[in-house]
Amino acid sequence: MSEDPDKKLVEFLRKSSQIMIFTGAGISTGSGIPDYRGPQGVWTRRQPVYYQDFMTSETARVEYWDYKLEGWESFRNAQPNVVHQACFELEKANKLCMVVTQNIDGLHSRAGTSLEKLVEVHGTNLETECQTCLERTDPMSHFEEFKKTQKPPLCHCGGYLKPATISFGQNLREEDLHRASQAAEKADLVIALGSTLSVHPAASIPLMAANRGSPYVIINRGETDQDNHPAVSLRLEGDVMAMFPPAVEDAIVTSE
Repeated sequence: MSEDPDKKLVEFLRKSSQIMIFTGAGISTGSGIPDYRGPQGVWTRRQPVYYQDFMTSETARVEYWDYKLEGWESFRNAQPNVVHQACFELEKANKLCMVVTQNIDGLHSRAGTSLEKLVEVHGTNLETECQTCLERTDPMSHFEEFKKTQKPPLCHCGGYLKPATISFGQNLREEDLHRASQAAEKADLVIALGSTLSVHPAASIPLMAANRGSPYVIINRGETDQDNHPAVSLRLEGDVMAMFPPAVEDAIVTSE
């Protein structure tokens, strides 16, 4: 195998037929969605609302919806970029086991990735979920209502409505963790894209596959918490938008 890192990535992609892609905020900045953890992120100005507070305090629910409203336009108008499209190309080429994403922007599904091949471990901003009956609805009317009244919207059952994302202090969904774990058991290659791999338990998912012996590739601009892990097969530093899509294209062509 060539020692050239880019060619090594293509070789890994070409030889694999059950690829698990793990994505973080770094792949969505190219779609105009800011990294909320970064120096210009919303968390530099606002404190996150914890789930227990949301469920017990009207004031906390107002703060939560106001914070979500601030970023709603960016999420609603964002379009998938070449990285999201490259993930879908792997699915079309029958090489994708699963996309497991930390992102809540819904851009993987907008790019075409099927629900059967997608786990959004931190939920999605593109739906609203009742915390009582669990019904999911389109967020638009709820944001419009909140904008007018400044009152947190309620479900028809009387339950509290909340964007279908995982809040601080809220457990990840067992079904999502199960599906991600199953994918890790089958994956013959795992690639982490645009993630610092620092948010747990999600960041442990790529290691489930890597610890079984599957090749593990990390592509990110800046350090990640797993750069020095012995299971990492290839570490590429730089812009994931510039590196990953051309590698996917080359791998699919040479596999045909």
